[in-house]
Amino acid sequence: MNTNRREFLKASSLAGLGLISSTVFAGNKEEKLDNKANTSLVQNAGKRLLGSGKHQLQVSAIGLGCMGMSYHRSFVPDRKVSINLIREAYEIGINFFDTAEAYGPYLNEDLVGEALAPIRKNVVLASKFGFVDGTPSKGLDSRPETIRKAVDESLKRLKTDYLDLVYQHRVDPNVPMEEVAGTVKELIQAGKVLNFGLSEASVDNIRKAHAIQPVTALQSEYSLFTRDPEKTVIPVCEELGIGFVPYSPLSRGLITGYINERTKYNAQNDNRPALPRYQRDAILANWPLIELLKDFGDQRGLTVAQVALAWLSAQKPFIVPIPGTTKLAHLRENFDSSLYEFDPKELNELTSNLDKIKIVGERAVGQQAQQIKN
Repeated sequence: MNTNRREFLKASSLAGLGLISSTVFAGNKEEKLDNKANTSLVQNAGKRLLGSGKHQLQVSAIGLGCMGMSYHRSFVPDRKVSINLIREAYEIGINFFDTAEAYGPYLNEDLVGEALAPIRKNVVLASKFGFVDGTPSKGLDSRPETIRKAVDESLKRLKTDYLDLVYQHRVDPNVPMEEVAGTVKELIQAGKVLNFGLSEASVDNIRKAHAIQPVTALQSEYSLFTRDPEKTVIPVCEELGIGFVPYSPLSRGLITGYINERTKYNAQNDNRPALPRYQRDAILANWPLIELLKDFGDQRGLTVAQVALAWLSAQKPFIVPIPGTTKLAHLRENFDSSLYEFDPKELNELTSNLDKIKIVGERAVGQQAQQIKN
């Protein structure tokens, strides 16, 4: 698909939210735009920066988390459907794609590599290392030799000779962070990796890594159900010029209304049945948050998911959520959320109401909980 169609699709998205036409609505403000301004708005819609200095990436304001197309989401769509969705994401304006060796393991990287091969040079591709044999249940492994091997194998599966961004998937307490950062620095010098990221790292480990190799992005769980990063790692990201990439920004589908207390999962390919927040009582206890988002969105032509994603993006200009999906309709829905601009007053009021809701249930248990505490 050519550039003209991509711009048309972006324009259609803007029009769908009332953000491009003779009248543009930004929150509650009404502003007249001429054709020249419209064109500029389309070309610059949804761009954000991760990182700073020489290790800065310009990405779409919403990325695409590809994990669920292969792993942990009960069903696996037809491969052709997923490839088409990934390519369509690029056509509507998404250029930031996230995968990992652990998703499958290996299956998701293979899928993403095939999907992005025709457009590889035009996108920002991120992957991750950090587990024994790429398998979280086998434990953590960020030894230098493991990192080098993991990156080489990821490059093969992803059909590329470089990764725009490589994350340590989880901090390995048995390997000094300085050693991990130093190994990635060598991979950057070799041209196999362009930028370094961390995932679920503590403030201390972020600082240690950044002192050795500038960190471009931190990826951690952040949603309206999981707001801990606001008090811990987001402030240090702002201080050091590090981008913040929320994974599970819709809490694995919970913050959509699409999942409810009657939803059934395939426990053989889904981590949600084991997580406290996905139990019947917790879903019912947390439903007031869904209702609040619905009430807000109903008055503005937004879905629950769009309000949730737009709220995250409004917190800091260096935040880039990466919601996953297996459906084209939800892909467009998620992308369009980046086009909504809150009026300051309505954002403050919504946040105040969200602050009053107490979330029930831990976000992780067992080995998974331990791996996010490093």
